[in-house]
Amino acid sequence: MKASFKCLLFLFLFSVLAKPATSSPNPDSANATLITKVPFFLLSGGVIVINAQLDDFADTLNFILDTGSGGISLDSNLVDIFRLPKVPSDRTLRGIASIRRISYVKDRTLKLRGLNVEHLDFHINDYELLTSTYGVRIDGIIGYSFLRQFIVKVDYDKNMIEVWRQGLIKYPRSGMLLKPRINNIPVVSATIEDDTKHTNRFFFDTGAGLSLLMNEQFEKDSAVLRKNKKTIITQAEGLGGKKVMRLTTIKRITIGKYNFKKVPIHIFHDDYNVTSYPDLGGLIGNDLLRRFNLVINYGQNEIHLKPNSHFKDQFDYSYTGLGIYMYDGQITIEDVLKDSPGERAGLKPGDVVIAIDNVFGGSIQQYKDLLQQTGARLKVFVMREGKPMMVFLKVKSFLKDTL
Repeated sequence: MKASFKCLLFLFLFSVLAKPATSSPNPDSANATLITKVPFFLLSGGVIVINAQLDDFADTLNFILDTGSGGISLDSNLVDIFRLPKVPSDRTLRGIASIRRISYVKDRTLKLRGLNVEHLDFHINDYELLTSTYGVRIDGIIGYSFLRQFIVKVDYDKNMIEVWRQGLIKYPRSGMLLKPRINNIPVVSATIEDDTKHTNRFFFDTGAGLSLLMNEQFEKDSAVLRKNKKTIITQAEGLGGKKVMRLTTIKRITIGKYNFKKVPIHIFHDDYNVTSYPDLGGLIGNDLLRRFNLVINYGQNEIHLKPNSHFKDQFDYSYTGLGIYMYDGQITIEDVLKDSPGERAGLKPGDVVIAIDNVFGGSIQQYKDLLQQTGARLKVFVMREGKPMMVFLKVKSFLKDTL
């Protein structure tokens, strides 16, 4: 699945500023064994959502599987509903738009189908914006605290995750084995090429619904982009709120023996140094990584990539400049970027979307899929101040402008 339009990108990458956790020991003498299989579904940009339960609560919860998370977390609203005790800490959470101290819900059990993971300390975060962005309730994020204990296989062809007990494992013969540096979040080497060619390290982030995020200072210092290359102003949602970014393409990105051409990239001013520049140049997100089936083996500092049926999918070059969200059952336009196709169509913040191209009562995901049809001229029905109206929206492709 591709990101429908660029101002609805959500970045899950965060760092908890604390002493790094220690990975569980890997028994060299034992073979890895399969524990369970868990189905998942995808949100825009290839973001993975799995169902789980917490402790003995009967509610089925939605968790994002995120290699860009340095721990494991719960939504603050869920914590209040379950009346879970909060434990303050002096640890700090860094997101793309803020930095703050965090509290924990300690010593809890995460229950997947066929697997209970005990003694987990969940940090607490507010995922209301994330829920309204996707129109799907997001109750938490599963990251390093879970991934370090198991071998996790992600199959995007079958939409299935396998969780294996750590041990010796045979990887598929085809594909490629990466040896990332892992300090809560895996870091891999990649080569990017546009006006010049530059090799650097990047976070490996399955929770980011984009292809490549580049630190603005890295972009300037490396001079990798062609001089005076055109970029489009866009917006992203991340931890702490919204963030203005620039959107363009690069000629090529190479990871090991695999390369991708005409890749969309987002460039942002990293106020809180989430991307750890100059050590790293940014992050590789899941709109690129979903093109591989993955074996994530933190115990051995290994990630195996095998191209899947999505490997040659076209990247998403659509642009409307609209930020739409689900609030109280209504899909509402909240942001209309200046000089964007959305503004030229006459759409305004506060418009409630009734239908797009005669699809009435659609989900926000359905509407995003329609809005990623580059070149399409869409009929958009909205309610504005209680009155119905229709506009025609031309979905722009930014590819030719940024080559």
